[in-house]
Amino acid sequence: MRPISWRHFDFWLLGAVAFLTIFGVTMISSAIAGNIELVEANTVVKQIIFASIGFVIMILTAMIDYRYWGALSTILFIVTFGALVVLILIGSALFGSNRWFVVGPILVQPSEFAKITIILIQANYLSQRIDEIKKPRIILQSLLITLAIVSLIIIQPDLSTSIVILVLWFAIVWASGLDVKQLLITAGSGALVLGIGLPILLLNYDPTNTESLIKPYQIDRIVNFLFPNEQASYGANYNVQQALISIGDGGWFGQGYGSGTQVQLRFLKVRHSDFIFSALSEEFGFFGAVLVIGLLAFIIARCLRAARVSSDTFGALIAYGVATLFTFQTIVNIGMNLKLLPVTGLTLPFVSAGGSSLMTLFIGIGLVESINLRHKDLEF
Repeated sequence: MRPISWRHFDFWLLGAVAFLTIFGVTMISSAIAGNIELVEANTVVKQIIFASIGFVIMILTAMIDYRYWGALSTILFIVTFGALVVLILIGSALFGSNRWFVVGPILVQPSEFAKITIILIQANYLSQRIDEIKKPRIILQSLLITLAIVSLIIIQPDLSTSIVILVLWFAIVWASGLDVKQLLITAGSGALVLGIGLPILLLNYDPTNTESLIKPYQIDRIVNFLFPNEQASYGANYNVQQALISIGDGGWFGQGYGSGTQVQLRFLKVRHSDFIFSALSEEFGFFGAVLVIGLLAFIIARCLRAARVSSDTFGALIAYGVATLFTFQTIVNIGMNLKLLPVTGLTLPFVSAGGSSLMTLFIGIGLVESINLRHKDLEF
């Protein structure tokens, strides 16, 4: 193990993350200013606390040689699996889902940290078998490891996070060296499972059964996306309509910080988390939205750079996994704000309110910085 050389630290990446995090806090403050609701109490303070702790954890993660996490990945998997099992048994049900441990005023969501666990264990498992990656047995074993976590998250229920984890698995397996034929077979198998499983779930759906695997609000989101009711005065479709109005109100340069009418008059719901992209678009306009998207793209590009200069396959796969996490959440969050995708609970990285999500993202950046600190050659 080589000593740390801080001149290899990616300060450009750190700067982009810091800017987005600070911008996110100020945007959350504007989104709830004068309109504090019960579920939003102390949101800004909590976000600042989580961001501060997150920066410390990011630096500590960067200081630890990422290769140590390979040896600990199995333990992390067992801990994550156990936490999800305990959550199902004793976790607190909020907003129709059993996803959180309540620790005083803080909600801890284990499924968020499961994203990092999957990245680490898959990167470790596949990097050790890189010469066998084209064997179906290796791919199947890798998938079964992922499904063990996904099955527990679906039960909560949390379909969006389950999809994120499956996307992470697919991206890491692909980055491991799957050829086009195997890639198509893997994607086709997934589509077949989805094509068979989704109709079965829908046929067995019972809105009166609280133990049903698929929940009423999930059905409503799908129906509202496919067959929107333009006259709806509440629900997911109403939220999306208000999001589109907010984005349109922003114009080129926005209405100004704290001056967005849709936001300040509370027409836009969940404006501090799911629909914060619409809120910032109204206040900072097209150019503000493009700036945020550009910074997120820059962060993703720096993660991909870390994968390229990594000294080993394990580090490269971690960086690819983190880049995939940021990319997928960004696309889905902005897509649902623009009515291009169904409404989900995925956050806009570093901007949306959410403690567990923010901590997960900081850990991901810390892992990428750890790879940068120990890469093979210095590049600019």
